[in-house]
Amino acid sequence: MNQISASASRLKAVAALGQQIWLDNLSRELLASGELARWIADDGIQGVTSNPSIFYNAIRNDCAYQAALPALRAAHPDPEARFEALVLPDVQAACDLFAPLYADSDGHAGFVSFEVSPRLAHDAAGTVLEARRLWAAIGRPNAMIKIPATEAGIAAVEEVIYAGINVNVTLIFSATQLAAVRAAHRRGLARRLEAMLSVQRIASVASVFISRVDAAVDALLPAGADALRGKAAIAAARLAYHEFQNDSGFAIFAAFGATPQWLLWASTGVKNPAMRDVTYVEELIGAATVNTVPDATLAAFRDHGEARLSLEHDVDGARAVLTQLGRHGIALDTIGNDLLRAGLTQFEQAHANLLALLA
Repeated sequence: MNQISASASRLKAVAALGQQIWLDNLSRELLASGELARWIADDGIQGVTSNPSIFYNAIRNDCAYQAALPALRAAHPDPEARFEALVLPDVQAACDLFAPLYADSDGHAGFVSFEVSPRLAHDAAGTVLEARRLWAAIGRPNAMIKIPATEAGIAAVEEVIYAGINVNVTLIFSATQLAAVRAAHRRGLARRLEAMLSVQRIASVASVFISRVDAAVDALLPAGADALRGKAAIAAARLAYHEFQNDSGFAIFAAFGATPQWLLWASTGVKNPAMRDVTYVEELIGAATVNTVPDATLAAFRDHGEARLSLEHDVDGARAVLTQLGRHGIALDTIGNDLLRAGLTQFEQAHANLLALLA
């Protein structure tokens, strides 16, 4: 009993510093077994994210999903409809599990993210329609609709925020993308104010991917630049957080009760075996942020992670890292564009595999 309590306190200590830890996983087994409920109680998990890859693995490996498939095949001729009929009840159940936290936090925590179809990544109007449909289908105030940060997706974000829908903007790999996402969020809120609509209880996070950036940058670094390996993404994240903290432009919206678009750190499982396995949690802790972690990283931090405010540490050093990367010809915006294309391809393939699994 003492071991469980001590382990859980490592994750709860992060929450005490003002950062939310969300689980990057969702399945019927997690819900039915009570494991997610235990993690909420023992570890202070404050939200859940999902994507096509997560659901593909869950449906392929979870017996509860397999048992439900024959009836769904008979009831729904379209594989996409089968997929939603299979997993949306679990999204709703997860929302209900987090509902007390959502209420107690006045709508600042307890969110469950569900992604629009990857096939709409370059279709702004289609994304808006899909977001509205999914928001209504889930029917929970603590749901979040995930939209990729493509040019079309960012245009859709403005419309979806204007519609009063919670949004998780995903696949952000560069400062340029992040700036465009933040601007779209504010345009949506501004339009609501102009229309005399409330801007309260409209939540949004900007999901900035971490480990994929480091993996791409490290592959391009020349010999003799070892000191920069595994440094790029954390440096960029610290500068983004510094800008977030020192941005006075949101004050007009806050005056009407709007919640800022929090930074969310995604892809925080370490890919480099030479790095400490909880690096992307320990080095990215700051108030008013989210870190969404896979099961393995959650378990690792539970076992030996150290909670400390780290995002505000050495901002000048972070600038120096990015300057040195530039001297080596590393263009983070170019890398970000490449990673966005690769991420879209990955999710499109996972989505196709998912529908094939349900055919």
